[in-house]
This record gives sequence, structure tokens and C-alpha cells, in this order.
Amino acid sequence: MQQQYATPSDLTIDDKASLVDSILKYRSERPTLPLFRKRSHNQWINVTAKQFADEVDAVAKGLIASGVQPGDRVAILSSTRYEWTVLDYAIWRAGGCTVAIYETSAPDQVQWILEDSAAVLLVVENQGHYTKHIRVIDETSTLKETLVFDEHALPTLAKRGAKVADDELDRRRANALSSDAATLIYTSGTTGRPKGVLLTHANFMAECAATRDAVGAGLQEGKQTLLFLPLAHVLARIIAVAAIENRVILGHTNDIANLVDLFATFKPHYVLSVPRVFEKVYNSAKQKAYDGGKGSIFEKATETAIEYSKAMEAGKIGLGLKLRHALFDKLVYGKLRAALGGQCEGAISGGAPLGARLGHFFRGVGIPVYEGYGLTETTAAVTANNEKHQKVGSVGRPVPGVTVRIAEDGEILVKGPMVFSGYWQNEQATADAIRDGWFHTGDVGTLDDGYLFITGRKKELIVTAGGKNVAPAQLEDSIRAHPLVSQCLVVGDNKPFIGALITLDAEAIPGWLERHHLPADTPISDLVDNPDLRKEIEAAVAEANAKVSNAEAIKKFTILDTDFSIESGELTPTLKLKRNVIHDAYKEAIADLYS
Repeated sequence: MQQQYATPSDLTIDDKASLVDSILKYRSERPTLPLFRKRSHNQWINVTAKQFADEVDAVAKGLIASGVQPGDRVAILSSTRYEWTVLDYAIWRAGGCTVAIYETSAPDQVQWILEDSAAVLLVVENQGHYTKHIRVIDETSTLKETLVFDEHALPTLAKRGAKVADDELDRRRANALSSDAATLIYTSGTTGRPKGVLLTHANFMAECAATRDAVGAGLQEGKQTLLFLPLAHVLARIIAVAAIENRVILGHTNDIANLVDLFATFKPHYVLSVPRVFEKVYNSAKQKAYDGGKGSIFEKATETAIEYSKAMEAGKIGLGLKLRHALFDKLVYGKLRAALGGQCEGAISGGAPLGARLGHFFRGVGIPVYEGYGLTETTAAVTANNEKHQKVGSVGRPVPGVTVRIAEDGEILVKGPMVFSGYWQNEQATADAIRDGWFHTGDVGTLDDGYLFITGRKKELIVTAGGKNVAPAQLEDSIRAHPLVSQCLVVGDNKPFIGALITLDAEAIPGWLERHHLPADTPISDLVDNPDLRKEIEAAVAEANAKVSNAEAIKKFTILDTDFSIESGELTPTLKLKRNVIHDAYKEAIADLYS
């Protein structure tokens, strides 16, 4: 039976609207409004609306002086930093379109994106990126110039544009349309060549309005969030834009190694991330507890938090549970909240399923994680949980203006004003993705009272030799929740049973070695067959198997002595498995499972 759920919206977007309208309005009406906090000499310094808009104008004039015409594509290859957002808005102010490129992209990927988009100008983050991609830069015929953020790219542009009149900026703004291309984001893709997703100003504005209504408290004026996901990803990008549209104070960092220290000084109200980061937060806290001899306390605190969250959902919390929760709040939960800066009200998770257990844990701790669902092609979220409507384990209900339908084969179909109109110069891919007005996501799911549950991805479904359809994500997510596990790939297509490749988390190994009285320099290659370690991984596999039928259960697994990585091409920049790459790289290990 076909399922469908819609959330109405009366939003209208003017044909002449643009994403730069807000910053121009702020400069005129509220010049001292703080929009950003920028890190300088180990301090967070406020950046006002006037300072930001003036900087955007200066850089936009530099782009114009450099020959950028309305509709031209300008590429950015950089990690997340304040200058990324300045340049993004400057490109729009000049009437251009931003081409977002992950800093981790290989030269061949960069070459494809630059050539396919016909970018006229490229800004990279540092000299290392420039050196890495020098061949590509030299060979891209449309590219007129390459600048480097760390070598004063923005001041150089501002100086170059000093003689460009304000009238030229105003003329370009007057000729702009909400249907103009705002960005090209190339799908990182777990298979095949990246496709350029064309998103317009109207797509962004519709998404900003919908997420404001859906997320609620997280997008209120004066709140603040620290952005650390790559701005080349649509989730980070829409949060950056939505923060500006809704006057949320935004910080940027690419210092992932010191993220906890930065949380302590920035003190975000909301944290935006992908599930793997929340898994790492939980696993690190658990590992720290075990290393300190307090593993049993942490386990009890975990079960209490989960029980408390489930009781919240049921609307009835018993006195005994309240007392246990209060005790563990002092012993465990308060420390976790303090690690996020002490004023974190919640978190937003997207990009992949979080899993109900972690969702209940964080809500029970006092940091509810609101899962949403969307794709690059939908300008991020088309469904979302929020403080008023949350069902842990789901990705929420459709945001305002969106209709979600479940097709006969289980595929999730979507309609709404934030859904893209097509892939850049790829009519066939567009025709395959958008049929009868519905965007076919490729994901499989179900609806329950309007809440969407993701059960897998059509192309990732494994069909065993016995004809059993298996969605690998549920098994992988469960196993990856174990502190010792970094990644898990479930295999078994056309095989007699389900198997798995499992990698170890290098950060968790030192504590494990110490607890088992093994030398600190023991290589991972010596651990993959260690009976004690295998016993722990076997327990994680058994826990995952308990959630599925016998035909879907993992019968054999192997522990690899190397981890999957972005650099090796085995993970996307948002840490999703590139299954075809891993299958090819580890074909012998997979064959050994079935020998």
C-alpha cells in the first residue's frame, strides 16, 4: 500500500529574491548585529553585520575586476573557515555561482569538477592544495586564475576591486533572480562519476524557511553554533546560510582534533554533525570510563539515560527512574554536557542514520539529537525531528512545504520547493531522478504517523544466494557503536550467508592494550587474531544479529589490520562507505569469508 504524508506551507519566494538580501538589510537596519564569531589569537571575536557585508562587497568587486560575469562559476576548494562563507556570499553578490569542492578531493575528481562546471576562477585553502592540484589547474582551459586563502586571496581581491563602483554591484543585484544558480555541489558518490547538483537561490531560501519552522529553537536570533563539517557538503552549507538568514551567531573551525576544547570556549547552543561524530563522542566517553575503572558506572548510566528517554516518549517517568537519573546526572551526564561547552541545548544529525539507541542515550543525557533526512538534491533536510515532535529512531516528519511518498517498492519519493530542478548539463541523469514531478531518492523507508524511517538504500540492498534481501546499514550501525570498532562493511551479495569486514578504532586501542597488560606498541596486525579482542567484537556482532532475522544475521566476519579512510578513497568526505571501492580493495578478504 502506497504511503504519503505532507506538511503544508504558505511560503512564497519573490522572483527577485536573493540570498544576499538579508545581509544588505542587516547592514542598513542593524549594522551592529553580531553574525559571526571569528577565532583570532585564541579568542573568539564578534563580526558584525556591517563588517561582514562590507567585506562581502569588497571581495565581490574584486571578482568583478577579475572578469567574473553574472552566471560564471567560481570554485572553492577548502576546509571550513570564515573566509569560505565570505567568498560564497561575494560570489553571489557578483552574480556568480559557487562550485563547492571538498579539500580531500583527488586531482582527477577536481579536474572533472572544474572542467564540467567550466569554472573561471578557483580559490584553494593553502599552498599544499595548490601544489597537489597544479597539473589540473594548468590543464583546465576555462580557469583564468587560482588564488590561495592562506596567501591573502580575499585581501588581494578587495584591493583589486577598489575602483569598481557600488553601482555595478547594485546593477547586478537588480538583474538577479531567485531562480538563478547559487551553487553546484558535486555528489561525492559511493559509485560512478560525481554529478553536479544545481541549487538555486530559491531552493536555499525555501530550505531556510522550512528548517527554521521545523528546527525551532535552534534557529533563533542570538543562539550560536560552531560549524566544523565541510562547507562543500550541503548540510554544513545550509546551516551556514540558515544561521545568517535567522541571525544565529556562527563560528567556523577545521580543527577537528581540538574540537572539545573549542566547544568549551565557543559554548554552542546547538551542535550540527553527522552520526559518526556522535558515535565517537559516546565511544570516547565509554572508553575513558573503562580506562579509569568506572566502566560499570558508565554502563548503568547509559541504560538509565536510554530508559529515561523512552519514558519521556511514553509520557510517564517513575520516581525510581527519576532518582537514578538525578544520580547519574551528577556522576556522568553533567560532564558530557560540560564537554560541549555547558550550554548546549541540543544537536542536529544528518547524512546517515544515527540509530535509536544513541538517540535515546543523548536525549536521556539532556542533549537531544534531532535527526533529519535529506540529500544534496533536496538542499539538505526534507524531514526533521524537533523539540515538539520527535520520535527517536525516525528522521522526523516532512518539513513545511514537503510531501513524502513511499513507492510500491519502498523507495522514498519527495516533492517540495527545496528539491533541485536537475543535474548540471546531464539531462539523462535528471530524467532518471525526477519522474512525474517526484524526486526518486534511491533510499528505502516507511512512514508511521508521518514520521519517516529509513531502512536502507536501494542500490545497497544485498540479495543472498537464498534470495533474502538484506539492508546492511542496520547491522553496520549497530556494530560501529562498539568503542573498539571504527568501520564495518556488511557483504554477502549472491553469497550463501552474510559476512562482514570490521576495522578497529586506533584511538581506542591504547586503553584496551593497557587494560589487557599488553605492550603499548603492539601493532594492530597482532591484534586482529587476539582471542580477547575477537571476543569483544563477537559480542558486538551478536548484539547486531539479535536485531535481525537469522537469514540476515552475520555468520562470519574478519577484522582488518587497516582502517578505511577518505584519503584511500574508501570513505566519502562525510564518512560514508564507498562500497564498490572497498569491495575491490578487499576482494581477497571477502573471498576468504566464503572459502
